[in-house]
Amino acid sequence: MDWQEHYAAKRMTAADAVERVPRGKNIFIGSGAAEPVKLVEELVAQSLRFADNTIVHILTLGPAPYVKPEHENRFRHNAFFIGPNVREAVHEGRADYTPIFLSQIPSMIRSRRVPVDVAFIQTSPPDSFGFVNLGVSVDVVLSAVECASLVIAEINPEMPVIHGAGFVPMDQIDGWVQGENTLPDLKREPLDEISLEIGRNVASLVDDGSTIQVGIGQIPDASLKALENKKDLGVWSEMFSDGVIDLIENGNITGRYKTIHPNKVSASFAFGSNHLYEYVDRNPTFTFHPSDFINDPTRVARQHKMVAINGALQIDLTGQVCADSIGTKFYSGIGGQVDFIRGASMSPGGKPILALPSTAKNGQLSRIVASLDPGAGVVTSRGDVEYVVTEYGVADLKGRSIRDRAMALISIAHPSYRAELLDAGKERHYVFPDQITSEYGYPRKYEKRIEIEGLPPVLMRPIRVTDEAKMSRLFYSLSDVTVYRRWHQGLKQLSHSDILRLLEVDYTKNMAIVMEAELDHEESKIIGVGRYHTDPATNYAETAFVILDEWQGHSLGTILLDHLIQIARENGIAGFTADVLAENRAMRHVFHKSGLEIQSQLHGGVYSLAMDLSPAKQKRKSSRKKKTPKRKS
Repeated sequence: MDWQEHYAAKRMTAADAVERVPRGKNIFIGSGAAEPVKLVEELVAQSLRFADNTIVHILTLGPAPYVKPEHENRFRHNAFFIGPNVREAVHEGRADYTPIFLSQIPSMIRSRRVPVDVAFIQTSPPDSFGFVNLGVSVDVVLSAVECASLVIAEINPEMPVIHGAGFVPMDQIDGWVQGENTLPDLKREPLDEISLEIGRNVASLVDDGSTIQVGIGQIPDASLKALENKKDLGVWSEMFSDGVIDLIENGNITGRYKTIHPNKVSASFAFGSNHLYEYVDRNPTFTFHPSDFINDPTRVARQHKMVAINGALQIDLTGQVCADSIGTKFYSGIGGQVDFIRGASMSPGGKPILALPSTAKNGQLSRIVASLDPGAGVVTSRGDVEYVVTEYGVADLKGRSIRDRAMALISIAHPSYRAELLDAGKERHYVFPDQITSEYGYPRKYEKRIEIEGLPPVLMRPIRVTDEAKMSRLFYSLSDVTVYRRWHQGLKQLSHSDILRLLEVDYTKNMAIVMEAELDHEESKIIGVGRYHTDPATNYAETAFVILDEWQGHSLGTILLDHLIQIARENGIAGFTADVLAENRAMRHVFHKSGLEIQSQLHGGVYSLAMDLSPAKQKRKSSRKKKTPKRKS
């Protein structure tokens, strides 16, 4: 006997099923790609027999005809997450929005604080043991099935069977209708350059072996694409789409270091292309569980190096995040953002990330703003925010003062809006009255990692306007001798104004490269700086270096000079000049072993050096073998 014969007594037409739904009751509709489309269509076809029925669900990908104006007195939708199919109805007041953490919806349903009387769901056909499977949407659907007085399943042979908690015995199904709908096939749009750059910035924060959470859309897709060189990633995410499948097939996702469900991809729902639905079907790599399990911040926190990647609509200069509304108009929902942001922040080595384009409406609006729009809600508080990423870089806000936060966020805003944001910061007394910002894009191409045996990893990178505190700590960690050799005087103070001048570069004619040591269990610190400043009259650039005392003697000055020479040549600078104290033999040695042709003059105990950067003037270096540090670019 096949399953249809075995459960023939529960089979009914969609019309019969809908006729069993009483007036005035709450109707739950299955989520995402698992919306029971046939039941929804029949529900609306019989709309005249209904009155004051509330329809509840999170995001659905199918039609939502029950929110049309002509059904206003029959159905009232209550959205836990506002999708495109119901957004207009919410804006026009014909539907409601309940802001709620995704992790809490199942408990709200079970406690009947959010009552569910009827559940319309879509499932796979039952297996030989009499269990249907919720397929690509377990999320809040399982709690609705457990609590509804009437459960109607649209049984669809196209629904994948996914391992985990989504198996429901047919005994819990009161009736079923035959469904034949293919699941929504979401084609991926080509990634634009802004999204790709945001993705690269996000990927720079993700270590090998991290566990990731990511959603769907251009930025999540770009972030996943940028992880193609990472190793042994895991997935613990409320949802995922095709980008995760790409990384599994590419060998990047193994789940080797996951704490819960190692070697598996853990989620509560998924949607994407037909390839995704075929890939997850009966694939033991995947395990789906309800939202109160996957989104539980304490479970998120237990994952190895949990990285949560979420989006935002606006972020103000203090770090407040609006993600569910545009001004007074509700746009989406809280979803799982706060669940994962908080969980990742508690995970050892975890990183909560908010990624967004710097502008909206084709550059007409900045998404980083002085203050959130009137009526805009705070989804993620300024106390929860850590990393904010745009196409212009990464702002690390954790443990930062309002002044540091404002400057970090201004530095990754679109250059067209930085001056305006800086003025707003000054007006609100967030930043110093003489504070500067940069109108220039940060040149990531000049970043280079180096490894020196016995020392922590070091990142050489262009200086940023947000480096004031680190530059101050560098100065006050230098010995009196090193300070004198660098500035040719016994400086006792490097004031805020002094440091601002050191931070003011254009990354071409005026450049500063810092060496930043990446320390275990500590914030990275600047341990050296090399810079040049070009005289437009001669096209020669004055250069200077300083290395923290305990890091001297490891060829860092040589490495810095080599890097600056390459940058200067790329930017058309003719040569370097430098004034070096006669007693500073180590610095003179750095210049002389550069291979550059050097002219020098001694005046009053100071050597004035001039170095032609033309490759034709490069001296042939000694062929003798020398011990050199290992470098990684």
